[in-house]
Amino acid sequence: MEAIKQMTAIKTLQDTTVLHNGVKMPWFGLGVFKVEEGQEVIDSVKWAIEAGYKSIDTAAIYKNEEGVGQAIKEAGVPREELFITTKVWNKDQGYESTLAAFETSMEKLGLEYLDLYLVHWPVKGKYKETWRALEKLYKDGKVKAIGVSNFKVHHLEDILADCEIKPMVNQVEYHPRLAQKELLLFCKDNDIQMEAWSPLMQGELLDEPSLVELAAKYGKSVAQIILRWDLQNGVVTIPKSIKQHRIVENADIFDFELSLEDMAKIDALNEDRRIGPDPDNFDF
Repeated sequence: MEAIKQMTAIKTLQDTTVLHNGVKMPWFGLGVFKVEEGQEVIDSVKWAIEAGYKSIDTAAIYKNEEGVGQAIKEAGVPREELFITTKVWNKDQGYESTLAAFETSMEKLGLEYLDLYLVHWPVKGKYKETWRALEKLYKDGKVKAIGVSNFKVHHLEDILADCEIKPMVNQVEYHPRLAQKELLLFCKDNDIQMEAWSPLMQGELLDEPSLVELAAKYGKSVAQIILRWDLQNGVVTIPKSIKQHRIVENADIFDFELSLEDMAKIDALNEDRRIGPDPDNFDF
């Protein structure tokens, strides 16, 4: 209930959640996973910024940080108005190698500072050293906020056991087929903001009959219904698109509210089903 009440306060694309260190993070942003380096990513990011988006999420492994940086320059919006996220890739994990990877990312992005830096996956035996490097970058003022990605409860517990600074964000696969209730509750209890990647399950949910029905009821698209569900659950969301009209449409979710009953209908679609790798059993 509390989450629902809190989420009704989200009225615009520029609205933010406050991370546990006081940094404001937009509730909604653009993800650029699998968006091609060059004109494709430059256009996507510029269209998003033109449409009022403030948050852009990339990663070293996406190999499009240069295009994201170029788009930020060309968009001509003051840097402090934007919220830029990137992530350290698995092969670069460890203390010194993470610090070096960060510098490479910053060079590609062409930025003086980063808003959010994430550990991309919990690489066994390495992620704690990686986390120490993120703490250093944070203390040195190079990053406004630090967090993790694809961490399960036991990974978070492991970090929390002896970290100096606890993660501010955990970005995970999250959609109606993978509602991650236990993880969401754990993050809320520990003041870690959860963020959804692949919120639309890479398009797999767009024909789901119960969602099609809700879309008709609210006069919205299925994508808009799902993205609204994210926000009302207190989860930051970053849908990806390379089509201008879709980038605009995805963000048009601030003029309606899902009822508690309809939120429960969407919750009922959960099957604990992933489309991405399981963080406990991935090998890359």
